[in-house]
Amino acid sequence: MSDHAPWITYRPELTVLDCTIRDGGLINNHLFTDQFVRAVYETCVEAGIDMMEVGYKNSPGIFPKKEYGPWRHCYEDDLQRVFGDHDDAATGLALCAMADAGKSDWKTQIVPRDQSVLSIIRVAFYAPQVSEAVEMIAHCHAMGYETSANLMAVSAITEKEIDTVLKEIVPSPAKTLVIVDSFGYLYREQIDMLCRKYIKAMAGAGRQVGIHAHNNRQLAFANTIEAIILGANRADATMAGLGRGAGNCPMELLLGFLRNPKFKLRPVMQLLRDHIDPLRESLEWGPLVPYNLTGQMNCHPRAAMQFRASDDRDDYVKFYDQIIAEA
Repeated sequence: MSDHAPWITYRPELTVLDCTIRDGGLINNHLFTDQFVRAVYETCVEAGIDMMEVGYKNSPGIFPKKEYGPWRHCYEDDLQRVFGDHDDAATGLALCAMADAGKSDWKTQIVPRDQSVLSIIRVAFYAPQVSEAVEMIAHCHAMGYETSANLMAVSAITEKEIDTVLKEIVPSPAKTLVIVDSFGYLYREQIDMLCRKYIKAMAGAGRQVGIHAHNNRQLAFANTIEAIILGANRADATMAGLGRGAGNCPMELLLGFLRNPKFKLRPVMQLLRDHIDPLRESLEWGPLVPYNLTGQMNCHPRAAMQFRASDDRDDYVKFYDQIIAEA
């Protein structure tokens, strides 16, 4: 071990993205109050976080407004109502939204950058949707946005399929390619392989690799650390791990690990106390046994979410038999 204590240093180029509202909204149809969203925003500013993902740019035809809150669609009037006074330079925080291939009216729903408080669009897609994703990235780039490519469910496709996707994404203007462990399935060795592959593919001026981990096997924080050690320079996290099913890498753990003095932990603690913990009275998230099982099976947590809403929600044997029979 080095005598120079490398564990107390930090990498200044590493940036942190908060996706509490976007990912956390998957457990309540994005029906957060404006006050809650604003509280997360103010915490990100005070804590020195680099980016905040405020929701999805998804189609109201697929996600009706009568069922889903404004952060599923991120229309500009809603963004202006909550973030109208936002300034990237003054706050040090960039606002972004996610647009899903196959679920977004991206040709009409995304306005030019100079007409929005958003500065980044993250394009999320499954491997068979890569052609549309490339079109979306080019469109958003032409509109003035920084863009990111988020290949979802990477644990469910072959390495050959990953390589095929990379061949399509690399020539695009996407600034960041994100390792997305949608099912919370990946172990360190798989993170290692993906990180090295993505970094090699994205080598070039200003291009980065990111990590977005889910916590089904309680490895979201560990896998995020591993990707950072290997050179990923953009890390996603949510406050208290708030997110679909088992949730995400907890922001409070990530900021403590990074050691960069620009990041402040106290504002996060205050948000957890005043706004996040009260949500547990009506919302459930975290690495519960059914989510652990879907993680082990490398499948979407929707089955576990449905089971947790049933009368047999704590009958883990029944759920285990169910998913084994469906495998």
